[in-house]
Amino acid sequence: MDSREFRNAMGKFATGVTVISTDVEGNYHGMTANGFMSISLDPTLIAISIGERAQTLKLIQESKRFGVSILEKNQLDISRRFAGQIPSDEAFQFDLLNGFPLVEDALVQIVCRVEQEIVAGDHTIFLGQPEQLYVKDGEPLLFSNGQYATLNRQYATL
Repeated sequence: MDSREFRNAMGKFATGVTVISTDVEGNYHGMTANGFMSISLDPTLIAISIGERAQTLKLIQESKRFGVSILEKNQLDISRRFAGQIPSDEAFQFDLLNGFPLVEDALVQIVCRVEQEIVAGDHTIFLGQPEQLYVKDGEPLLFSNGQYATLNRQYATL
């Protein structure tokens, strides 16, 4: 199979949308990603997957910490900005959770310490141990078939 066919097939799996952030010596950086998952409850671990060409990869390797902001349905423009789809000359105003940069008003904000790095093909998987967590009510921004989406509440009770 070719890479486009594989990418299209994987796009059938609907995911939430996150902004992965880090802080290197007071310089904040973020990127949109949907390569995120919960790994373990005991100990608490999550995983993120970052492409080898992403600037964020080297920054997380340097800082040994990363943040995950799970975006709310009304934060589409934030996702697009961090995906490079909306250019901006202005610095993004991150929310600081005990000094760590995260997206303000995200459904979930998590700050993690890197526990392990695993090189997997053209990506690096970071296993992170959550150090801080903030959760609020709301509906997530979703991504499926190469498009953003939101929940259809009609099916939410099935």
